[in-house]
Amino acid sequence: MNNNDNRTYPNGEVLDGEVLIPEDGRPQEGPAQEAGAPVIPARRSGGVGIFVVCLVFGLLLAIQFKSVELSEGARVTDQLMRAEELQTLLNKERQRSQELYEELLQYKDDVASYREMALVNGDYAAVMARELERAELIAGIIDVEGPGITVTMQDSLDTIEIDPLLDPSYYIIHDDDLLRVINELRDAGAEAISINGERLISTSEIRCAGSIVSINNNRYATPYVIRAIGDPQTLHSALTMRGGVLEQLYAFKIRVDIQQNDSIIIKGYTGKTSFKYAKEYRAEAPAS
Repeated sequence: MNNNDNRTYPNGEVLDGEVLIPEDGRPQEGPAQEAGAPVIPARRSGGVGIFVVCLVFGLLLAIQFKSVELSEGARVTDQLMRAEELQTLLNKERQRSQELYEELLQYKDDVASYREMALVNGDYAAVMARELERAELIAGIIDVEGPGITVTMQDSLDTIEIDPLLDPSYYIIHDDDLLRVINELRDAGAEAISINGERLISTSEIRCAGSIVSINNNRYATPYVIRAIGDPQTLHSALTMRGGVLEQLYAFKIRVDIQQNDSIIIKGYTGKTSFKYAKEYRAEAPAS
């Protein structure tokens, strides 16, 4: 044994490998660390590894907490925006209910006016003239004027080369695109609507006829110019709301231009209207 490979401690013992050997060369019996035996310093490589693992684990926890915080913030923001939209819809329905109630009161006043005139002199001429004008307005057969918006819709200028997986028809305007715009305008309170000069009434159709659209049995191609009379700001907001009909059209680069107008003139319907099957219904008087 080469004594240069052994390490001598102050008490005279020599460390040979893992066994403490006294200077007399005889291995010491029992545990290496007895009373008075020197303490062998422990290796620190294991402690450093544990420290690195804890550090990495702490960083991962911090990142996870930050991600959860961001996700929670985004969810709260979406909920607030959704709540605002629902509140807007609720306010609109309340306003509509109030308008219907006022209209009902107006009808009651009209009935009272009829009865009063009948009792006084039996002259219905003035009342009937006013009601005839009102009926023509509702039927859409007279010209009307008022504030509103003008919506011009044109096909996309992009081609199928942008995304060969998409159908080319996605980039042109169809009848259902026009119908969705018209429905939004009606829901927003539009009182009169026309497309390319065609006044829309209860019997108007909007349907595809090849690459063009048929309106009141007349065919039109782009651009489609929609005029609607009503509150300009309300009509504009109905079309441009987040997730609304125009946002879906913009996804396929359909070109839409909206102008708010102080005054719009919409011509009355001039086509043929006939009712072959629908007739006025009058409830039979209850038997006395």
